[in-house]
Amino acid sequence: MSYQQLEQHQQRLYRLSHLGAICGWDQAAVMPQGGNEARAEAMAELGLLLHTARTAPQLAQWIADAEAEPLSELQRANLHEIKRQWQDATLLPGDLVEALSLAGSRCEHAWRRQRKENDWAGFAPNLEEVVRLSREVATLRAEALAVRPYDAMLALYEPGMTSARLDVIFGDLGQWLPGLIQDVTTRQRQTQPLQPRGPFPIASQQALGQEVMGLLGFDFAHGRLDVSSHPFCGGVPTDVRITTRYNEDEFVSSLMGIVHETGHARYEQGLPRHLLGQPVAEARSMGIHESQSLFCEMQLGHDPAFLNLIAPHIARHFGTQPALAPENLARLYLDVKPGLIRVDADEVTYPAHVILRYELERDLIEGRIEVADIPELWDAKMQQWLGLSTKGNYRDGCMQDIHWTDGSFGYFPSYTLGAMYAAQLRFALERALGASLGTLVAQGRLADVFGWLQQNVWQHGSAFDTDELVRRASGEALNPQWLRQHLEQRYLK
Repeated sequence: MSYQQLEQHQQRLYRLSHLGAICGWDQAAVMPQGGNEARAEAMAELGLLLHTARTAPQLAQWIADAEAEPLSELQRANLHEIKRQWQDATLLPGDLVEALSLAGSRCEHAWRRQRKENDWAGFAPNLEEVVRLSREVATLRAEALAVRPYDAMLALYEPGMTSARLDVIFGDLGQWLPGLIQDVTTRQRQTQPLQPRGPFPIASQQALGQEVMGLLGFDFAHGRLDVSSHPFCGGVPTDVRITTRYNEDEFVSSLMGIVHETGHARYEQGLPRHLLGQPVAEARSMGIHESQSLFCEMQLGHDPAFLNLIAPHIARHFGTQPALAPENLARLYLDVKPGLIRVDADEVTYPAHVILRYELERDLIEGRIEVADIPELWDAKMQQWLGLSTKGNYRDGCMQDIHWTDGSFGYFPSYTLGAMYAAQLRFALERALGASLGTLVAQGRLADVFGWLQQNVWQHGSAFDTDELVRRASGEALNPQWLRQHLEQRYLK
């Protein structure tokens, strides 16, 4: 059967992708600086090998024949994903794939040094080459899919989502979010948290992080925690690699960064193992992936009941100073304060960082702005949303993120879509389990919480499209009002 041939082919692709994922982790976490050029060439070669396999001439006939074969519902869902991925791959010539991989590796490697040096002038030419190639990709994809160039890139991360729909969703956010930020910051001026006094040794932070990962059910037999310049979750479901970064002056952001990446990892580890190697066993979308990390970090990790749970662990590593008391930890983690850095932002101001990037990358890919325009526009949007300036501060402004360095345009919306899905799933979970999330944690029912996610999200992989997956779990497709309800409930009541 042609379908069985497709399954075997997907297994080969999966094994090659496995190697690429571990090489990517190694490049970010442990590779010496001098290895970058050779690694970039090796990964470009692997990328070309994968692209050649994904566009093999026989696949078109196998797919056409498989569509006429008697398949189960799950097999048909898998075939749908195989065909979608094949169509994505066949849209691009191999030399363009290789060129973008090389340009991305070089840009990312240079960014690690240039960001530290606030060197926009040195970084811009690298980014311009990545943008030039990404526009070629967007144009080819858009022509084939009959969509806007940015929508063609967005589909790589959020199948089924469009910029027109995002404009409505983010436009609604823009109507109420600025006022909410103002209301919350005004209210919190009278209850400023105590700041923990360090130093906080990195070894202790790492041990604490691993303990909290254990509480969250991370499977250390199939994953590990390391350090990188930019925290991420990589690897494969049977070997998940998460990273964080440490600062001995404070542990608050690093700890919750670990919680965030553990959410990604739990999703990966919970995907259907018996189907691994097939597209139907992969994460549904980046928005759904982010919903799991943000559920862990924001919905669960910032809940006072969870902070009360981990407070003894924090005290064991860092002592019993007043700033580490559970009630002060809650004030620390629920503190809303506009800042420059997206990854350090609180959950109230975070969507502003995402919308800023969405608007810039949309216009960049569609040619309405150029790389040279980014710093000024970034500064203007930061002042508009958060009342902060990044003029001349590229390190903490337009150079702070890694995403554009490798051409990941269309990714940023997933963060706020993820926050919306996370809120919607939390309210659905509470209805199903009959108690608030905080109560469930206080009752020692974390296993029930993750069991619900396993049953309603993780085990389905990509068997359903995003709207259907969310509808089955929560009773409706994406409804941004659940995020508003969550934020108002947590910060204004």
